[in-house]
Amino acid sequence: MNLVGVTACPSGVAHTYMAAESLETAAKAAGCDVHVETQGQIGIENQLSTAAIKAADVVILTNDIGIKNEDRFKGKLVLRVSSGDLIGKSPIIVKKLMAKLAEV
Repeated sequence: MNLVGVTACPSGVAHTYMAAESLETAAKAAGCDVHVETQGQIGIENQLSTAAIKAADVVILTNDIGIKNEDRFKGKLVLRVSSGDLIGKSPIIVKKLMAKLAEV
């Protein structure tokens, strides 16, 4: 499974980066390809490429605040979760997504 994600939180500091790290760790442990962009206090980092977005089976967006340039994901399967859920439940989220995609 190919995943891309964008993490952001109201302060743009700790939770943004913790959510990104948690998602990357869980996805890699499950054997997924993953690319995560952060939209933190210092701006956009690790900006997702058009190719990564095109190849993605699922886009995961944090819903704590608005995501910049969200129109890039039009037509993609998008899952919105809080940064707290990504930090604490990324392995569960990734496993459920993999099971759901296997059904299709």
